[in-house]
Amino acid sequence: MNLNTVRWWPRSTIERYPLEDEVGGQPMSSAPFNVLRLGYRKGRDPRITTHLALVSRALGATNFLLAGDEDPELFANVASVNERFGGEMRCEHVSGAVGWLKRFTQNDAGDGEPGVAIHLTMYGEPYREVLPRIRRDRPVVVVVGGAKVPGDVFQHAQYNVAVGNQPHSEVAALALFMEGWFGQGGTERHFPGARLVIEPSARGKSVVDKDREMEGDQ
Repeated sequence: MNLNTVRWWPRSTIERYPLEDEVGGQPMSSAPFNVLRLGYRKGRDPRITTHLALVSRALGATNFLLAGDEDPELFANVASVNERFGGEMRCEHVSGAVGWLKRFTQNDAGDGEPGVAIHLTMYGEPYREVLPRIRRDRPVVVVVGGAKVPGDVFQHAQYNVAVGNQPHSEVAALALFMEGWFGQGGTERHFPGARLVIEPSARGKSVVDKDREMEGDQ
């Protein structure tokens, strides 16, 4: 995959993270936030990888990048969620993940300048200690490992961070890291173009179908 395919972020997507908001003493970034899933195996990892994509979308990622096997059906499922619940996160397949990561961090993160890579690994530094040190004025890619992570990933990532130093779910690690990065802006964001809107409720389920509302007004 050429990095040019990650270059064109919708203006509305970039603007939804206001610079004046503060997260943990750090300004929220207007730069694109990418998630790269390594080593995807079609037929073996679809559920966990779909959950990674949905967490990425729900908490504010601009792009979800999949390395390993191609899976149009997985991407179609995410697009279906966008269509129903709103949002603009894009899905892309990456060929040669290590080479892609090297270009992203050393040469071109989509705008001709290097970006910032954060590798989630239980062998890394505590993420809460690292978050304040990560620059937020450049495009970011959070790397989530697969069955086997190449050693070069540890070298190319500027930050190797751990959400706890015990084995657990990469979905949990991604969610906690993104919550730390975006703060309340991650879980309380507005998703443009939503057809279905869930209204918070102490009991039961409350879902507004905007298409039906429009039909009722006609």
